[in-house]
Amino acid sequence: MAYIMKGSAVVASMKESILQEVGKLEQKGIYPCMVMVRCGSQPDDISYENGARKRFASLNIILKTIELPESVDQATFIQQLHRLNGDPSVHGILLLRPLPSQISEYDVKYEIDHKKDVDCMNPVNIAKVFEGDESGYCPGTPEAVLQMLHFYNIPLSGKRVAVIGRSLVVGRTLAMMLLKENATVTICHTKTPDLGQAIKGADIIISSVGKAKMITKDMVSPGQIIIDVGINLDENGKLCGDVNFAQVEPIVDKITPVPGGIGTVTTSCIAEHVVRAARLMLNPQ
Repeated sequence: MAYIMKGSAVVASMKESILQEVGKLEQKGIYPCMVMVRCGSQPDDISYENGARKRFASLNIILKTIELPESVDQATFIQQLHRLNGDPSVHGILLLRPLPSQISEYDVKYEIDHKKDVDCMNPVNIAKVFEGDESGYCPGTPEAVLQMLHFYNIPLSGKRVAVIGRSLVVGRTLAMMLLKENATVTICHTKTPDLGQAIKGADIIISSVGKAKMITKDMVSPGQIIIDVGINLDENGKLCGDVNFAQVEPIVDKITPVPGGIGTVTTSCIAEHVVRAARLMLNPQ
């Protein structure tokens, strides 16, 4: 039976250090604050917002929401971003995506101030990740994966890591972060022929393709570590990952659950970025 790597333990560990940093900032009159920009009121967005609000409150970080109509035009949307960029009381900005179809994400990503871009939307921050420049902000999900691996004392240097998924939000960015830790990284995706053969020899498998229970027992090997980033609904409408947990868990050495794994840690990583952005007010770069 595999050891289950739960996100709650990672979150508890991060909470202590974040609260200490927030306390130091408050003593200097700085109150870390993030603004979430939401268009409309989709149930998934509301659910994410409520979860983030609860987490931020436990960390003494202010979370505000700007709700715009789903029909908002691009000029108005960008105007709101510029207002937040110029507001010194706002340290982090997070856009709930996907944006409405009339708003070009390609254009908008250049308008968010990279110093307040706590979930790595602006190409400036993406470029910093690829350069190994730690002064920027990486996306919350890849950082949550690294936090999980570090917390459970899983070495990366020299390890063979198979990353399944090539999105800029997770797969490609995560691959760069793993390379920085001296892992040997293979990026796989839905077009990879014989995916099972490609990942079976890896020390660590990280999946982020968003396909329910795609990784089955015949694709894994004893001793492997599985990080499941996928968030899907199974045939019964229940939340599940990319990994068929029931099949894979008896074989591998360690595995993250869904729910209760990486997704639990992501919000804490965003909160940590907000605190770092607030700290920059004391020592601007």
